[in-house]
Amino acid sequence: MFVSDVIVPAVTPIGADGRPALAAGVRYFGALAAAGIEKIMLLGTNGEGPLHQTGEISPFLREAVAHWRALVPGGVVIVNVSAAGTRESLARAELAAEAGCDAVALSPPCYFHHDERDVVEHYRASRAASLPVIAYNIPRYAAPFSPGAIAAVGDMEHVAAVKDSSGDADVLRRWLDVRRRRPDFGVNQGAEGAMLAALAAGADGVTPGIANLAPLVALDLVAAYRAGDGERAALAQKRIDRLLPVHRIRPGVPVVKAALALRGLCSATVAPPLRTLDDTELTALGGFLAPFEPDLIGAADE
Repeated sequence: MFVSDVIVPAVTPIGADGRPALAAGVRYFGALAAAGIEKIMLLGTNGEGPLHQTGEISPFLREAVAHWRALVPGGVVIVNVSAAGTRESLARAELAAEAGCDAVALSPPCYFHHDERDVVEHYRASRAASLPVIAYNIPRYAAPFSPGAIAAVGDMEHVAAVKDSSGDADVLRRWLDVRRRRPDFGVNQGAEGAMLAALAAGADGVTPGIANLAPLVALDLVAAYRAGDGERAALAQKRIDRLLPVHRIRPGVPVVKAALALRGLCSATVAPPLRTLDDTELTALGGFLAPFEPDLIGAADE
């Protein structure tokens, strides 16, 4: 299943010309594979997807998908194709299909205030995509899923799963209700602080942004839960929780990329208008991460 176990919402390495470039993060992808990660999502929130122009993503997608297949034979690659409008999303989905990915993630349309019918029609139109569609519920950035929209989208055969990043237990429960009607429908949770709770509620997997920095901990949490080791799973969730305040230094992608750059794995460059960390923030980041060293993704000398 595309959304089972751990999916890492990968960052997008950026080259000197400001465009997505695999070469700027080859060691990063290698470190994820070495940690045991098999599934990644490209161009999501951590991948700065909406900040990269559609006309610039195709070469990166082709190279990144091929590289991941070489690193992880049988590995899964999902590409987020969310955009402000349906036509742009479908154009991105076509590029993702040409690159050879396994599925596309699609959020409701953003920017405008869209009602339930708009959201439903957006997903109905996604039937034109040549790949399975994963509904991407991220109400912080896109139109929210109403109960009616969840029911309607959940009944669309081409929509194979959901990645629910709402952090709302009631919303997650509604998606799990879809799975009860459709046993083949996958449910993945993206709220890092509630991963264990989501698995206990019945989710198939998790997509934690913090797994960019601590992939082994995310894998350990899921493995422990699957093995029925509740104590170890709870400890892994606590280890994740203690790492999450890294975003107080600077929220989001800039601090994640800066941490990867400190470890010699990926360029710290972010897509404008995002900004790289300044020297004061970098000092704070190094001090914050030091106690977590055993949990962190492989360093440059490994």
